[in-house]
Order: sequence, then structure tokens, then C-alpha cells
Amino acid sequence: MKKRLLSATLFLMAAALAAQNTVGLLSYQPQQAFDGYNLIFPHNQSTVYLLDNCGEIVNSWTSAADLRPGNKVALLPDGRLVVAIRPDNISNDPIWAGGGGATIEIRDWDNNVEWSYTLNNAERRLHHSFVVKPDGNLILIAWEKKTREEAIQAGRDSMLLPQNEIWPDYLFEINPANDSITWEWHTWDHLIQDFDATKGNYGVIADHPELIDFNYDTSNGNPDWMHGNAVDYNPDLDQVLFGVPTFSEIWIIDRSTSSEEAAGHSGGASGKGGDLMYRWGNPAVYGVAAPQTLFFQHNAHWITDVDIFDPNYGKIAVFNNRYGANYSVANIIANTFDMYKGNYPMSDGAFLPVTYDETIKHPVDSTLMNSNGLSSIQYLPNGNYLIQVGRTGYAFELTPDQEIVWEYKVPLKNGQPAPQGATLVPNDNITFEMTRYPADFPGFAGKDLSGKGWIETSPDSTFCSNILPTAEVADHARLKVYPNPAADQVTLEWDNAGPIAVEVLDLTGRPVMGARRFESGKAGLDVSGLPRGMYFLRVNGVRARKLLLLR
Repeated sequence: MKKRLLSATLFLMAAALAAQNTVGLLSYQPQQAFDGYNLIFPHNQSTVYLLDNCGEIVNSWTSAADLRPGNKVALLPDGRLVVAIRPDNISNDPIWAGGGGATIEIRDWDNNVEWSYTLNNAERRLHHSFVVKPDGNLILIAWEKKTREEAIQAGRDSMLLPQNEIWPDYLFEINPANDSITWEWHTWDHLIQDFDATKGNYGVIADHPELIDFNYDTSNGNPDWMHGNAVDYNPDLDQVLFGVPTFSEIWIIDRSTSSEEAAGHSGGASGKGGDLMYRWGNPAVYGVAAPQTLFFQHNAHWITDVDIFDPNYGKIAVFNNRYGANYSVANIIANTFDMYKGNYPMSDGAFLPVTYDETIKHPVDSTLMNSNGLSSIQYLPNGNYLIQVGRTGYAFELTPDQEIVWEYKVPLKNGQPAPQGATLVPNDNITFEMTRYPADFPGFAGKDLSGKGWIETSPDSTFCSNILPTAEVADHARLKVYPNPAADQVTLEWDNAGPIAVEVLDLTGRPVMGARRFESGKAGLDVSGLPRGMYFLRVNGVRARKLLLLR
């Protein structure tokens, strides 16, 4: 509890010291933050930005002015960009819902298009996300339209078809070298329903957790029935993870199948064909009375971009959007795959684990991490977490000790650069995800990563250098302050026998206890007259130590 209070107060301290910045970089502790570059593709505009940790642009890729995010963006190991885009004007599109895409492109560092693939017609449309496999193939998410007649014949309740069509998701893998489709998986092939025994896919839902209830609906019959928003590939397991927010579930599918096997119920390493190997987050969907753990989640993925000996390697990370009434969380979920049996274990009819390994909240104000959609979590190689809150464009990096060591707010308002000092509200600067690539990422080799200005107008160009840490008196005097956190009395101890003058400052730098002179190498300081909170000690005119008072 004391550690959380310390971290919370440190955050408030940093916020107070950096109060002049309202957009762009808000705070930064480079000694604790993970060194790298941040990739974002904010909504309502057409430029992908790569930013350093000071918030300055080091590269950008701009599309035509009438294009928008479609939504995912990623860097390849050789520095090329993979980007999903769509037309700004969607008024005449036969298939459209939030997250809709149209085109996937690969561009070089200088923004030249090297490959492009479009799927946006009356029957099918790309949307939301993609993943690049180690062999260079891409797995994409798409909607495929089914008519009212097709849906009813497959067992859909007609009351859940107010627009007379439905768009089940499907996944497909494409080889950019020759545009060949190398694998497909369709939700349509793995349905079950208990509504109408005279129609297809009839069965007992609780007996078939590997199948998808065609009449489970949380969107009042919206054709965008599933709204799949995340896809990932695990090369160690040869499995695909698929995030389905309207079901509040993540699904895992056997990629070792052929397309023909993926359309059926047998084959592949799992022996299950394209049936679900695993599903987690909402057991009620498959008829099990167990607690719901996911709530319209985003950015579900395996943690694989860290050392294999990292304790979180191979686990699943997810941004849990609607966890609380007015706040979101992120979660780390154990990977329960049994390598020997080749399956995912269950207990009392529900897939394991029972709950999360870890829940990550904003340590100061939970409502600052509140987004009903979009958003991302990234587990960084140094053990920190990078959280992007999609609706507010706010990102922060959190240490395992719950200390915020980096913050950034996307400085755009409805796609236009905002001035430093602007106040932005939710939906002004919507951003799908943020990904930090390490400074030694292979794709950066030989690239110009010098600063090229800021997204925001009227930038505070000296802000980052002003908040970088300075040498403290404690470094040469080896000042010790204990206990810290403290109650009413602290002990100061320093190596040299000379006198020191000690002041106590509040978070704004205002003295709340005037200078006190101490002659020897050890002294007591009475702080009983100060309210609970975080303070600085200033020694011989130089800020030396932070002090937390708990009562």
C-alpha cells in the first residue's frame, strides 16, 4: 500500500512540475523509461508518426489527404511500414462499421508504396487489424456479408436481423510476394444454435465450446455481429489469436490446418480443424456459469517480443476496455496450453485460467485510463508497461512498482495539430494503438532518426531537456533519508562532516519549511507540522531527495 501511495504521489509531483504541457510529452524519467521510438496512426488524418521519447517526430508516412486509418500500423524488421488505410468518404460503402478498413500497404522508409492490397466491395471488407508472420505473410481480418435468407437457414433468430443481413468475421493469410491467399478461416463454418431445430447448426451449446453461438448478440442485431479487432500469430505454437469484443472473448485457432481443414472440425496439429481450440473471457457465451473476465477488450496478443526467459514470455496481454463503470484496465493472462497433450485445459466446463495473472490500472486516477473502445497495452523488454488510452490519445509507461515514467498526449484535435497549452477532450485525438520499438530495432539501422519537429503547434522545444534528471547533492554527499515514507520524524545522514542547509519544498517547488542548518554528518528533522503528501528536500540550494509523509 505504501509503495502505491509513493508512486501515486510521485506522479502528482511530476504532473505539477510539468504542468505547462497539456499535449505532446507530459512527463519523462529517462533512467526508468524504456528507450525507443513510438509508432502511432491517429484517427481523422492521414499521417503515421514515429516519435522519440521526447515526443519529437523522427519519421512520418503521409497518405493522400482523403485517406484515413484502417486501423493497424506496424514496422517490419527491415524498417518498412505496414499500414491499413481506408477512404475518408464511406457514405456509399455497402459494408461499413467502426474500425472499417479497405487497403493494406507496405511502404519503405521514404514512404514509397511497395505493395498494396484492397478488399472493400459489396460482399467483403477488411477491418481493424492484421499481423505479420515471420515468413512475411500477413493474416488479415475481414467481414463477409450474409443475407437474411442465409442467416435464417443457418439458425439465426430473425428478430436479430433488423437490417436483413449479418457480417460474420473471417481471417485469411496473404503472401505479398504474389498476392496468393495461403489460408482462410471463416466463423461461418463453426456455428451452433439452439433456436430452431429445423435449421442448420442445431445443437446443445454447452456441449460444444469449440463452436460459436450464432444467436449470441450484444449489439441489437447490428450486422457487425463480432467486431473482431485484434489478430496475432504465435510461431512457437503455430496458432492464431483472435479478439472478438462483442463476445468479450479471445479465441485461439489452429493455424497448422489447411484452408480445407480450417473449414471443418478435424485436422491440423490439434485435430480440431478450424473449431476453436480455446476461448476466454466470457464463459456464459458457451453455456458455463463462471465469472466474466473480459469486457469489450482490444489489442489482445501474445507477449513474444521479449527474452524467452522473461516471466511474461508467452502470456497474453489485453486492454480490458469496459472493466469498470468509468475506467479500463489492462490484463496479463497465463498461457495454459499443454504442450504434451496439445490442448488447452478446462475446469468445470470453462477454459483456464480462472482469472488474470495481473491487472494494470492507472496508479493515480483510474479514470485517466478510460476508453470504451480502441486502446493498447505493450509489455516492454525492461518489464514496464506501455498503455495507450485510445479515446483520449493519452499514453503512459508504468513500472512494475507502479511508477509512471513517461506520458504523452496525442496533440491533435479532429485530425489537426493542436497548440501546446490546448485542452483536449475525449474523441478529439482518437488513436487506435501505440507501439514502442526499441532503440536497437534492426529496422532503424542506417536510418535518420534525428528530430524533425513536433506534431503540436507552438511546441515547447526545451521541455524535454528541462525535465531530464540533474545530478543530485545525494550523489556526492551520499545523503540518506530514513524512514521514507515517514510519519513525523526523519533522519538525515551524509558522508562528509561539513554542515548542510536543508529546506522542504512542496510539489510546485514552494518552500514549506525554511532552511535548517545541521553541523554534523547525522541529524533529525521534525516534519510533524507538514500535511501528508510528497515533498522535496533541498540541500545547500540543490534538490536532493524526495520525501513522502504517510500518517
